[in-house]
Amino acid sequence: MTKRIYLDTSVYGGYFDIEFSVWTKILFNQIANNEFLVLHSYLTNVEISYAPEKVQLLAKSVQNKNAVLIDYSDKAIELASLYIKENVVGLTSITDCIHIALATIHNADVLVSWNFKHIVNVDRIRGYNSVNLSRGFQALDIRTPTEILNYE
Repeated sequence: MTKRIYLDTSVYGGYFDIEFSVWTKILFNQIANNEFLVLHSYLTNVEISYAPEKVQLLAKSVQNKNAVLIDYSDKAIELASLYIKENVVGLTSITDCIHIALATIHNADVLVSWNFKHIVNVDRIRGYNSVNLSRGFQALDIRTPTEILNYE
């Protein structure tokens, strides 16, 4: 079964970042080979609209192939607000929280990110999932690209 992965904006930028490019390029090759289905949100589109053109073109290439575009919802905004209310992260991280909420609500198998401060962080992950579980959602698996690649 194809994994449904939600890519946050940092993954697209990671493609061009010296530190993260090797692993990110492998991930995007696997996406191109239909090994993953990408959940892509309007929030990601907005964030990417401020990125360099090469990042925008990369995002568009993924959207045109193996992606499902998902939209904001009041439910996602409410869940993201609960992450803030429960002090998982501060108010300045609301967009990160919306990414987490969208991935949760749309049943992503994993949210993929290079954001270690607010997303791929064991204490934050526990906090997000504590809120998710208390509200009847499943726990969300949150990983870096290196952790989800198919190594076979």
